[in-house]
Formats: sequence, structure tokens, C-alpha cells
Amino acid sequence: MLDKKILEKAFSTMATAKAMATLYEDNFKIVSKYVHATSRGHEAIQIAMALQLLPQDYAFPYYRDDAMMLGIGMQPYDLMLQLMAKKDDPFSGGRTYYCHPSLKDADKPKIPHQSSATGMQAIPATGAAMGFWYKENIGIQDTNQEKPFVVCSLGDASVTEGEIAEALQMAALKQLPILYLVQDNGWDISANAAETRAQNAFEYAKGFHGIEAISIDGANFTESYLAVQKVVKTIREERRPFLVHAKVPLLNHHTSGVRMEWYRDDLEEAQSRDPYPVLIKQMLEAGITQKEIDHQLAVALATVQKDFDKAQLAEDPTPEDLFTHDFAPTPITEEVGERNPEREDKVVMVDCALFAVEELMKKHQECLLYGQDVGGRLGGVFREAATLAQKFGDERVFNTPIQEAFIVGSTVGMSAVGLKPIVEVQFADYIWPGLNQLFTEVSRSCYLSNGKWPVSMILRVPIGAYGSGGPYHSSSVESVLTNIRGIKIAYPSNGADLKGLLKAAYYDPNPVVILEHKGLYWSKVKGTDAARVNEPSEDYILPFGKANIVQEIWEQETDETITVITYGMGVHWALNASATMKNQVEVIDLRTLYPLDEETIFKSVKKAKKCIVVTEEPTNNSFARSLAGLIQEKCFKYLDAPVMVIGSENMPAIPLNSTLEFTMIPNVDKVRNKIEELLNY
Repeated sequence: MLDKKILEKAFSTMATAKAMATLYEDNFKIVSKYVHATSRGHEAIQIAMALQLLPQDYAFPYYRDDAMMLGIGMQPYDLMLQLMAKKDDPFSGGRTYYCHPSLKDADKPKIPHQSSATGMQAIPATGAAMGFWYKENIGIQDTNQEKPFVVCSLGDASVTEGEIAEALQMAALKQLPILYLVQDNGWDISANAAETRAQNAFEYAKGFHGIEAISIDGANFTESYLAVQKVVKTIREERRPFLVHAKVPLLNHHTSGVRMEWYRDDLEEAQSRDPYPVLIKQMLEAGITQKEIDHQLAVALATVQKDFDKAQLAEDPTPEDLFTHDFAPTPITEEVGERNPEREDKVVMVDCALFAVEELMKKHQECLLYGQDVGGRLGGVFREAATLAQKFGDERVFNTPIQEAFIVGSTVGMSAVGLKPIVEVQFADYIWPGLNQLFTEVSRSCYLSNGKWPVSMILRVPIGAYGSGGPYHSSSVESVLTNIRGIKIAYPSNGADLKGLLKAAYYDPNPVVILEHKGLYWSKVKGTDAARVNEPSEDYILPFGKANIVQEIWEQETDETITVITYGMGVHWALNASATMKNQVEVIDLRTLYPLDEETIFKSVKKAKKCIVVTEEPTNNSFARSLAGLIQEKCFKYLDAPVMVIGSENMPAIPLNSTLEFTMIPNVDKVRNKIEELLNY
């Protein structure tokens, strides 16, 4: 039998959660402006979990966990501010749904932002546990008396998602300190378990060797509390993963917008498993009087009503509030260090990046590198991580499975626990499974947490066509990435820029994607010698959003002039194409696609009066075409010709055959012909 104080705390919390659900239903017209879900039926296991958590722990709840939020110390008023999307919503400032928490209070468990996409929080949560694993393995000390762990709360339907498998695989592989709490109410929305699941989460977890799983009655508070207490104690001491499968009834609507009476045929059976009367019975058996129970209930009802009345009067966000916290402020605003020191030999681009990462890892214990094949045996398929594992150890530089979603999404948790992960997707063609995490979790974390949880990470992506790589190793994807708001994107054309931008990205608290053209890595492509450089000094840092005028012209009175706006391999095509007309062609290397140096672009176009945007991507619906439209809009009265774009042919993929590849993508001759066409326009 549990201590009376635990039972009283649990009942106070459960009564509050139940009162909130009832009040929301009674005031449906008021609260249904924005969609919400409640914990009704799930309260016992949620509260049992909440009461075990300490301020050093990390929690990744799901959208039905309002009882868990109350259990860690949040007040009904706090939750209601989010319910009604108010300005002072402590989680998101009115930006995201009810019970989508993000919290960084000193006296409560830490809750990084996560979306409501089912199962999406599993990878970031596992990343946080991997962060604890990393710190403990390399000796970053934790001063807490009890070691922290991570709890990832999930609905059972979400366990069918592929990304859950990636998370469980890594937790089992590295024995991470994480508890997957699966609340199984038997329903997705209208689809039930029999229709959609071959097995429940407890049975599924048996396939992951190294994860211990238990199944409990999640509607029984005492059983839930004792089971979770034992599991949490083991995780804190033994640092290994668990899955708790808690069977619970769903006693309220899926959400306020999807009513249970529309499709449910099990409501009577579900009601028979209500955790509320079970807890009251356990309290009476423990010697708590009905009078005491009634008093606690009265206090809960009064508090909920008072907080609801107060929340309705709270201030809404202003239009100006829309424009805050898209990015955290970066300290890197100026170019510093020596860009072009005297050296005996020039260095290829891939080595400039390698040396930059090595310097960062020497200086910062928080810096680590992981991805496919970057470990000690190979050091990356492009040798971009060569010798790093040998120098820094297998805990700091390690291979991952073929899990682009995990590679990208785990950085959310890694960053949240104070680390700076540098991760790699092996080819741009393979980034697609990672876009779910990049778009939904990584890019939106700062904005939707109202600035509390920016994701500090670097994602390196080898990109572009080189040496008959064929349709799965040659793609350009920048147009997709530039449509993701909340990330910064670099696309350097030479080793000095790559090193300087890598350093800037490390000290930037925001997520950064660095696109690195494979054909420039070793300057083996004819005409790309300019990518080799005297390696910049260790302290060289190049801020984002600063384009480079790599070939400058003076304003001409009589001769036709043109500006070429480009990046990556396009810089080398433009320089070689204009070699015989340098006085007429200015070449702007964007260096970063976001932020974009509009000032340098517009100034150059206004001077030259004509403009071509050069890209390796197919041009239809591309970043380059969008940039051309922006230039046309902002510089129209200065232009003597339409802004033109040259890129790859608009075909579905780059063929393997070298003749077809050559026909597909731009080259020096194609760019020269386009320049001459525009000069003669």
C-alpha cells in the first residue's frame, strides 16, 4: 500500500485533470475555437510517471498528457493559457496546440519542444538519452545526486511508425537511459487496434534485444506507481532502456474535433475501467476519509473554475508577436581570423572541413560527430572524417545505422542536453527520410517553444553531380531545404568558405545545413582548382549572410555588363565561362542560401543592369527561379533585360551514363552561351 501523501497528491492531480476535462466539455463553445485533447482515462499512469520525475530529467510528453503536466507542478491556469492560445502561454506564447509543452523551469523536468505528429518525439527523446550516454562516456560530469533519465510518452498507435523502430534500435544498441511510456487505449482515431496493429507495444519491444519491457494496468494508480518506481530506479542506476506498456481506457473524445460518440462502440466497457473510482477505493483502504476526499475534490473544482475564468480574460498575442524567435541570436556577425595565410601547399576543400572539425573537437568536449560510415574503419565515404575517431575515440565519432531520420532528429535531444552534434547524411539523395524530423522538429523548435529550445546542430550533406554518380548519388536538393523556415543553409564553393562557415555554424545556436559539393571536395573536376586554398587560420570564422564578389567589374558607360548570381559548382562554371570577358561579368558567390545577402545581390544587379542566376538544380520551381523573381521585383527599373536562369534539364533524375549526365547538368560552355545571349539581348 502506498504512503497516504502519495495517494493524496495523486488524487488532487487526478481530480483536477478530470475537472478540467468536464469543464471543457461544459464550455465547449468557448474552448472549441482551438483543438484540444485531454487525459481522461489515462490519468493514473500519467500521474504515476510525473511523481517520479526530478528537475534534471527530460520529458517528451504527447498531446494527451495534461495530467502528467499537472503532476510535475503545472497549474490549470498554465495549461488553459495554451488551451486558448494566449500571449502568456508558458509553453509557446499561443503558437501551438493544447498540451504541446516546452518547458525550461529550474524546478521541473525539462521538456524540449516536440510536435504533435504521432511518434515524432521518440527520436528527439532518444537523442537526449544518447546525450546523457555521451556525457557519461567521455567524462562530462553531472553534479546531480541521482542521475537523470529521459521519459518518452507515446500512444500505442504511434508505435507502428517506422521512426519508432529507429529510436528503439538505437536505445537498445547503445543501452540508453530512457523509458518509453506507451499508453494503450486501443484506438488511433476511429481505427482500432485490431485493424492497425499486429501486436501491442509490449510484444513489439521483445524484438529489440536490450530493451526490457513490462505491461501493466495503467488505470490502476497503485500498480502504475510501484511499477514505474521500480523501472525508474533501475534506469537511474543501471543506465539501460525500458518500455512500459500501460493499458488504459479512453474516456473522452480523441480530440475536441473528433467526437467519441461518432464511431465508438466500446464506451460502456471503457467507462468500467475508469481510474478515478479505483484511486478513491485505494485511498479509503489506506485510511483516508471520505470527508478528506470530498474536500480535495472541492478544492480542485474551485481551482479549475477560477483559473478558467482568469484564463478567458488573459491577453491575446499581438500581431508583432508573430515575428519573434524564428532564430536565436547568433554571436557570429563579423569575419575574423586570417583567411589566406602563407602556406607551403594549398589544401583541398574536403580537408579544410576535416581540419575545422578537428579543431572544434579539440577545443570543445560538447562537439561530437556521427553518421553513416564516419567511424574509425572508413572515416567517411569521402574521407571527410578521416582519423577523427582515432584521435577522439569511438564515443565522439561513431557510425549510425542507415537511419537518416534518427541522424537528423536525434540532434534535437542532443542539443537540449547541452551538446553540439555535427551529423552527416551520406548523400543529398538520402536526405528524404530525414526531412520529417528536419521540418517538423528541428526547424520549428525555437519558434514554437517561444525561444526556449533552439536546436544547435550542424547537418553536413554532400551534394551534386560528379563522376557518373547516377540517379541516387547526384541530386541537388537546395530548393526543398530553402522552403524549410527555421534553418540556416550554406553552400560554399571553396575550402576557405567551408572552413569559415563550419566554424560560424558551430557557434551559432540555430540549426545549420551545410551543402558540400562532391565535385569540389578534391578539385578533380576540370576548372575547379580555385576550390583549393591556403587553409585559413584556426580562428577564421565567416558569418552567414555575406556573399562574396569573386569577380568584380566597374560600372560601364557603353559596354554591356552582367551579374552572375550563383553558388557551389556554379561559381566555377561562371568564372571559367567569363574568363575572356572579365570586364563585363561580375560573379557573386552567395555562400549561404539562408540568410541571403540581398544587399550585395541588388547592388551588383543595379550596377550591371543584366543578371543570370546559375544553379545545378533543374530550374522549374527552383530556389534559383525564386531568386530570379525576387531580383526582378526589387531591381525592375534598373534592368535592361529579363533576369535569366540556367540550370539542369527538367528531368526526373540524373542518369548514370556519362553522356546523359553531361547533357543533363550545366557546364562551362552552356553558361558561357547563356552569358553571351544575355549580353547581346
